[in-house]
Amino acid sequence: MGVGSVPVGLLHPGAMGAAVGACLVRAGAEVLWASQDRSDATAARAREAGLTDVRTVDALLERAGIVLSICPPHAALATAALAHDFGGVYVDANAVSPGTVREVAGLVPRARFVDGGIVGSPPTHEQGTRLYLSGPSAPGVAELFAGTTVECLVLSGGVGVASALKMAYASWTKGSAALLLTARDLARAEGVEDELANEWAHSLPQLADRLAAAERSAATKGWRWVGEMEEIATTMREAGLPDGFHQAAAATYRRYPRPRS
Repeated sequence: MGVGSVPVGLLHPGAMGAAVGACLVRAGAEVLWASQDRSDATAARAREAGLTDVRTVDALLERAGIVLSICPPHAALATAALAHDFGGVYVDANAVSPGTVREVAGLVPRARFVDGGIVGSPPTHEQGTRLYLSGPSAPGVAELFAGTTVECLVLSGGVGVASALKMAYASWTKGSAALLLTARDLARAEGVEDELANEWAHSLPQLADRLAAAERSAATKGWRWVGEMEEIATTMREAGLPDGFHQAAAATYRRYPRPRS
């Protein structure tokens, strides 16, 4: 399975999906998307990424040999349901629990299903990201990205393994950011925010930059991370571990509204 050998369908190109699609376009692949019922912001991203508009999801599924689902975690199941009769390779690269990704796989019974987990920021010409893959068809998907700034790592094991790694990784990165924001909010509520900042500067000087980065990320992407924190909580619970950390993180990110497009 080489780049350019079969069209790749992308459902639906948000910031991460469009960036991944652009990597494939630069490598010579034809990447399809469906503009029907999508926003002007999504259409602008797709144009900038060089994606080919086939108007409808049905047309995309008819032409594509590989479908990438890269969407907010709360939409993973509904997106898969659109591809119920798809018979090619379906890659779910969403931030969902192992249990959820197995449910997603059940919605595309005819497809060769690949579990994926993305770690990092949207890839660019210079900056890469990592895509973990698991399932029998994972090596072929990794080959698709050869020579791009998306580094694919194939994990042994079946569907659910890549998602488990993604959940464990994000449980710390985004979970600890939520805790830092909540600590700041507690100090603000009690009128000691400046004093806390002074103490952090004295004893934990690295936290100032981390707090600023957490605030920027939450302001732009916190709305999308609510579902991810809930998926991590589910993963923890299903593993017999406490889920309260990430239920609380979801509540923290829920306080950040979705930015206007």
